[in-house]
Amino acid sequence: MSDEVWKRPEIASPCVKICLIHPDAGLCTGCLRTRDEIAMWSRYSEAERAEIMAALPDRRPQLVRRRGGRAARLKREL
Repeated sequence: MSDEVWKRPEIASPCVKICLIHPDAGLCTGCLRTRDEIAMWSRYSEAERAEIMAALPDRRPQLVRRRGGRAARLKREL
C-alpha cells in the first residue's frame, strides 16, 4: 500500500488534543476553532484552512478565564 496519502501538502490541523468548548465564546480552548470548523476541517479547501489558521491568534482574547469556580459563583448569588 502506498504512503502517498500521508504525504499530501495539506495544512495541518491546529488540534492540540485539548478538546473543550468554552461555554461563552463557543471556541475550543485548545485549538480556538468553532464546533463547525472542527467538524468541517477535513472538507475545507486549502485556502479555507489557511484563512481559519490566520484568524486563530486573534480569537484567544475571547476566552475569558473564569475565576473562583463554584464557590465564587455561590457567593455572588447571595
